[in-house]
Amino acid sequence: MIAGLMTSYFGTISWATLYLLSEWAIRLAMLVVVPFRRSPEAAKGWLLFFFFLPWPALLVYFLIGRPGYPKWRQERFARLPVVFKAATDRIKEVTAKEQPDLPANLSQAAVLIQNLGRFPSLGGNGADLLSDYDGTIGRIVEDIDRARSHVHLLFYIFADDETGHAVVAALTRAVGRGVTCRVLIDALGSRAWSANVVEALKAGGVSVRLVLPVGLLRRKSARADLRNHRKIAVIDGEVGYVGSQNIVNSDFNPRVTNQELVVRVTGPAVLELQAVFVADWFLETEEVLDSPALFPEPRPGGRIVAQVLPSGPDYPEAGVERLVEALVHGARRRVVITTPYFIPNEALLHALQTAVLRGVEVHLVLSRPVDQVLVNLAQRSYYAELLDAGIEIHLYRDKLLHAKHLSIDHGVSLIGSSNIDMRSFILNSEVSLVLFDRDLNARLREEQERYFAASDRLVRSEWAKRRLSKKIVENIARLMSPLL
Repeated sequence: MIAGLMTSYFGTISWATLYLLSEWAIRLAMLVVVPFRRSPEAAKGWLLFFFFLPWPALLVYFLIGRPGYPKWRQERFARLPVVFKAATDRIKEVTAKEQPDLPANLSQAAVLIQNLGRFPSLGGNGADLLSDYDGTIGRIVEDIDRARSHVHLLFYIFADDETGHAVVAALTRAVGRGVTCRVLIDALGSRAWSANVVEALKAGGVSVRLVLPVGLLRRKSARADLRNHRKIAVIDGEVGYVGSQNIVNSDFNPRVTNQELVVRVTGPAVLELQAVFVADWFLETEEVLDSPALFPEPRPGGRIVAQVLPSGPDYPEAGVERLVEALVHGARRRVVITTPYFIPNEALLHALQTAVLRGVEVHLVLSRPVDQVLVNLAQRSYYAELLDAGIEIHLYRDKLLHAKHLSIDHGVSLIGSSNIDMRSFILNSEVSLVLFDRDLNARLREEQERYFAASDRLVRSEWAKRRLSKKIVENIARLMSPLL
């Protein structure tokens, strides 16, 4: 009996020792693996995770640890320049006369955008800023009802609600007139509604695909954390929409009501939005959309110079964060950044702090109502050092300010789907429209002034008075920010 107890005791010790050794083996191995092709901030977050919870961290790492798409998708993306040569040649042909003459301080930004996302800056565009939520959906429906050739929609969320029903009805009417309608919906972003929406769209004759579907038994399943977060509408290759708003009721989240900003653009820049859509369509279906009707001769829309920047894991060198950092470094007078989620990398944080030291007025417009608690806690951990640097923080009071845009001085505006956080910078497929125009910038500044008036301005002395427990929780969340 004693011998049996001793065997059991030493066996227990042996298993405990093996588990302890396995934890240290994981820690040491990941100390080598994690830093490869990762920013110091992201590596730090993962290594802390591995230090405290080695086995759970290893499981999560295998699921979402590498910010890259599956091999099959990478191979499709590599084929894009060949399969879309006819389409890209067509874009070059019909937009050759639209090349703008930008001043030196803006031409460098345009060159950067082209090198990152492959699209040139184009003149002759018109743009309207749309901030009325239901009014924006109404404009999209009106343009769909005027469509003659085709309608292309790509949205992260397409809901089975009043807003979604209005768009589905418009698409169904368009199909009835002989218009070709194609819709891409992110599989995870729309998971609560996708079955009903897809069924309704197919019943109306619309070609629809779920983007990056996830499933353990799927042959070509995508990772749950790599999402297509873009919001694009293109009608007849002549009218385009891009911005922060999804096809869903503004109060779909019972805790908050969304405030958005969308730009409706006409002119040659619409063809660049079209190219982003047809590339995503090919990545999901392998169907090549290169008909000349998709890339018509641009009608003069105005005098705005505009440029589209797609970004995401498909573009290893094309993070929108590079553009944001460069624009902040190039600012001479004023920077205003509006975003619902603000978790900057070190480079952007330093760029903002340095801008103030150079005499630039820097404003952050964030949302007081929140829908992502952990992200908001991490975001709040940056407020003290931002305020110490002289950056003004405005917390929008009444709604979730989901708009995503920035203005630089008096001539550069960026409006799109990208937040200022690691997810948008590294994991999500995003799209941004950059507009080089003083009048458009002035209109965006008017919108920003309305935000200021509806916001509470953070005061450093008041912010410092919050409880120590809150500071601790915020800083713990900050350690996790590279994983958010």
